Amino acid sequence: MSDRNVDMPQTAPQASGNVLFRATLTPYRSLTPRGFAALMMVVVFTCLGSGLLFWSMGAWPIAAFFGLDILAIQFAFRLNYRSARACEIVEMTQEHLTVRRIAPNGRAEAFDFNPYWARLEVERVPDWGIIGMALASHGRRLAIGGFLNPDDRESFATALTQALASVRHA
Repeated sequence: MSDRNVDMPQTAPQASGNVLFRATLTPYRSLTPRGFAALMMVVVFTCLGSGLLFWSMGAWPIAAFFGLDILAIQFAFRLNYRSARACEIVEMTQEHLTVRRIAPNGRAEAFDFNPYWARLEVERVPDWGIIGMALASHGRRLAIGGFLNPDDRESFATALTQALASVRHA
């Protein structure tokens, strides 16, 4: 599992207010800011070279479209990086299982469950792995980790299931 996507559990002594489990789930982005800069340099030089070629042949309107290509790619990646600011923070104490969702714009929501009654529902496909997870308790259901890849979902599900079991057996 990648450390970028999930900060896995931090275990503390089993007192009532101490955190027994904590995980921060974040979307994975394979292109680093440095890689993005390199990609944009290649795109700019390619579009500039092609635009100059068409300009020299008298087809100057086509050169403007190459400039629009650069802006469109820049805009798409900015939106992608903005959406990567979202995260889910799962924290569990002896009395509370809290999921905090932080949207890309910074708005946060918190969902609270009793860890003794909460269960992790996992949807699996044989060849693919876990394709969905949700916390369920007393008729409420909260989907979590939707942006994780199957391997990260698997390790998170294992860790959270073990943490929930430890609360029930304590």
